[in-house]
Amino acid sequence: MTADTAPALWMSGVTKTYGTGEAQVTALVDFTLDVQAGEMVAVMGTSGSGKSTLLAIAGALLTPTSGTVEVAGQSLDRMSRTALARLRRERIGFVFQDFNLLPSLTVLENVALPLDLAGASRATARSQARRALASVGMRQRAANYPDELSGGQQQRVAIARATVGSRQLLLADEPTGALDSVTGDHVLEGLRERADDGAAVVLVTHDARHAAWADRIVYLADGRMVDQARASLPDQLLTGKP
Repeated sequence: MTADTAPALWMSGVTKTYGTGEAQVTALVDFTLDVQAGEMVAVMGTSGSGKSTLLAIAGALLTPTSGTVEVAGQSLDRMSRTALARLRRERIGFVFQDFNLLPSLTVLENVALPLDLAGASRATARSQARRALASVGMRQRAANYPDELSGGQQQRVAIARATVGSRQLLLADEPTGALDSVTGDHVLEGLRERADDGAAVVLVTHDARHAAWADRIVYLADGRMVDQARASLPDQLLTGKP
């Protein structure tokens, strides 16, 4: 399997434990998942079911106790810390509930930051940042600062930053948690569009209505996948009609 034909994310037999002895906690148990380019997968489960651990391992932020993880055909356990950092900068995008935009940077500078850190030229970083902002309808706010934007606008900027450049895997952790329902739907629509454009998207959510934007829903309980199903977006969300 080559990098071109491999899933954007492949997790096989992944187990993660914290602590030792009586204090040991198992967050994931023999977890297996593949996410293809262009696919959006929602992960649902109660608090403590392992959702955050799953995202951290998928995003190369946390090492599993056992099992195999590959991103774009690259096995994470064979990579050095430097190579893992480069993978996170260049291939993986993160979207969090609290936006994580830097208040001292403009919208354009926030979105260009991953490319700046990767060593891209200023012209290339700004050009690709403008393209990413345009894809989420925020190019006209490029010169603004985060505190001049609404919560929904900040989250759209965060999505642009997560997808700028050649990112192949987008990981979103409850990205609509701080937003009202209408604004949240706009953010979910943006994530859906990123998948339709070819990115692999993994969305952690507790809301079945939000999960319906995905192609597939995975259910976790006590660190195990207990079920998965095809998602179905309600017609009124597709048409914009009540």
